[in-house]
Formats: sequence, structure tokens, C-alpha cells
Amino acid sequence: MSIIVKPIITEKITKDGEVFNRFGFVVDKKANKVQIKKAVEATYGIKVVSVNTMNVRPDRTAKYTKSGLISGKSNAYKKAIVQVQEGETIDFYNNI
Repeated sequence: MSIIVKPIITEKITKDGEVFNRFGFVVDKKANKVQIKKAVEATYGIKVVSVNTMNVRPDRTAKYTKSGLISGKSNAYKKAIVQVQEGETIDFYNNI
């Protein structure tokens, strides 16, 4: 079971990475902070200072079409914001 699913690369997370050394990951729903910390340190070879997690709820949508109302939803996932030690960084573009 892989704990880290994929990195989050958005403008907000990229700015946090440059200013505060924080990086975002989509992680397994059942993973806890200690497991996430160990997985990031093992994968990227850096020292993790803190881990914040949040469960992202699914978004519900409704579309009106010729055949009637179609409803759907996105998947729920768990997001982790990892702060690394000062002076270290993660380069996602070389590690993908």
C-alpha cells in the first residue's frame, strides 16, 4: 500500500513551498500523520518538521440536459500539508 498518492501542484501550494517550505500531497485515507511523515522522508530524503492533514469532502454537481437532470459527485480524498526543515526543498518536476 502506497501512502503518498500524488503531489498537489497548485498556485497556492507552490507559493507556500517557496515562502514557508510547505508542500501538499494527496495521501491514503487511512494514513495517519506519523505514517505520512515517514513516507515523505523515505521518498524524498528530507527532514519533515510537521504534518497537517484534512479530509476533503466530495463535491456534488447537477446538470440540466435534454434527457433531464443528471447528478454526480467527485471522490473524497485526504490531503496532507507537510512542512520541511529550513533550507531543504522538494522538486516535484524531477521526482515525478
